[in-house]
Amino acid sequence: MRYSQTFVPTLKETPAEAEVVSHRLLLRAGYIRKLTAGVYTYLPFGLAAIRKVERIVREEMNRAGALELLMPMVQPADLWRETGRYEKYGPELLRFQDRHDRESCLGPTHEEVITDLVRGEVRSYRQLPLNLYQIQSKFRDEIRPRFGLMRGREFIMKDAYSFDVDDEQAGVSYQKMYEAYQRIFTRCGLQFRAVEADSGSIGGSFSHEFMVLAKTGEDTLAVCKACSYAANVEKAEVKARPVVNQDAMLDLGRIETPGKRKVAAVCEFLGIGPEKLVKTMIYKVSGGDGQPVAVLVRGDREVQEVKLKNLLQATDVELLEDKEVFDLTGVPTGYLGPVGLKIKVVADHEVATMRNCVVGGGEKNYHLQNVNMGRDFAVTAVADLRQIAADDPCPLCGGELGQIEGIEVGHIFKLGTVYSAAMRAVFQDHDGQEKPLIMGCYGIGISRIVAAAIEQNHDENGMIFPVAIAPYQVIILNLGLKDAMITAAAESLYAQLQAQGIEVLLDDRDERPGSKFKDADLLGIPFRVTIGTRLAKDGMIEIRHRRDGLTVELMPEQAAEYLLSQIAQSYSAMSGHK
Repeated sequence: MRYSQTFVPTLKETPAEAEVVSHRLLLRAGYIRKLTAGVYTYLPFGLAAIRKVERIVREEMNRAGALELLMPMVQPADLWRETGRYEKYGPELLRFQDRHDRESCLGPTHEEVITDLVRGEVRSYRQLPLNLYQIQSKFRDEIRPRFGLMRGREFIMKDAYSFDVDDEQAGVSYQKMYEAYQRIFTRCGLQFRAVEADSGSIGGSFSHEFMVLAKTGEDTLAVCKACSYAANVEKAEVKARPVVNQDAMLDLGRIETPGKRKVAAVCEFLGIGPEKLVKTMIYKVSGGDGQPVAVLVRGDREVQEVKLKNLLQATDVELLEDKEVFDLTGVPTGYLGPVGLKIKVVADHEVATMRNCVVGGGEKNYHLQNVNMGRDFAVTAVADLRQIAADDPCPLCGGELGQIEGIEVGHIFKLGTVYSAAMRAVFQDHDGQEKPLIMGCYGIGISRIVAAAIEQNHDENGMIFPVAIAPYQVIILNLGLKDAMITAAAESLYAQLQAQGIEVLLDDRDERPGSKFKDADLLGIPFRVTIGTRLAKDGMIEIRHRRDGLTVELMPEQAAEYLLSQIAQSYSAMSGHK
């Protein structure tokens, strides 16, 4: 492709809307343009990078035995009502009516649609296992779309769905997808980690997220330094420590704590550490029984709301505002405690090991001392309800944990019969018995991979694309358009590389050399060839590696072979299947 004939509207200034590196560089480099909040047009270079990712995904999905199809983006509400998700999914599901007043939604995911298809076609165990996938635009009406392609409302996704006869075979399908994802992200040139994760609104019993490691990641991961354990902090398990507290229970005491509402202030006033205090926090609950619940955690801990939501089998939980707490209990926030509280109470299992602790006194300016669970108050449930902390041991091996940030680019789920049972998607087994299909679900954010790759691969001058997903592998800068020798050398190398199947961009614009250098760096193309006055002076051209700045000087006839070798090495350095 000739630069003069393509459409690359680069920007010198960073648009005010850009919040993270990938968003800023994709806009500046002319890869995307915003249409409306969270919705972007993919320009030629942006689309080229996306097509590279799609190709890798297709090759590995096909290699794993999955079959590609394409499902409608518009989905009838009746299908979603069969599973109960039409009401539960939340405002991210864009609902609308057509001219016949039929209710529909714009698909954020396709579990209902694929289950409806398969229940109409699959009758026997002889048709299983089956894994179907698509690459398609999705729409989720995010309340605050941000970070460009990282969290948009419309995005490109690969979603696959497996159907099996039993849990054992479903496990085989899940493992095939796990291994396929490992190959996909390796081939894309990403540093990533597979972590245990919460299944969220998709449902199911077990899932893994695939996280690209980057400082700008929205997710925090707990990673063991001694073993392979890794989990999203939403899922990271805090093991109950086998503590048997032998301290005698002291008499309950009431103490005035005027104006001391915060944990730090109460602890300082009473001369205790936060590990001796229990916080009482009240949440409103959507779904489940819908009743508000008080959650007890140690004073220096935080409630992990995903764990709480899962315990309550709720669709959502939300911490009450101060006024809401007072309206419900008559007690100001900061003085609330579990003793005498008239609503349901659940406790983190760490609280169950505490003896003679301090809690809110149930009235303004008072706390209670020497409070003990079981004697002074009761709870409905004890469970792992808190955020994992730096001093918690690995739940797998007991080793030291660390925390890193990550960007979710893929998520795989063991769904079981969540959808097949609700939608009567059944098959006949060997004995002629009717059984529900065992399902799995496997998603990859295609457009998000491009953004994540940039978050992980950039410098102050622009993007540094991994060679496998770069829109072009080589850019040739012709710095002497009016010089016949320079132009002939540039055209010759351009033709040689194209003949070898290399994706090459020839910068034939009538621009200053400085502008060409800046644009080449901004675009992130892995290899830059500069052909200028050095050619006439000593017969040499320059090849620069975008990633590490390595520069070599070669005769023009050596350039094609060198570039082919370097590109091949770049691919082989990625240990996945090519």
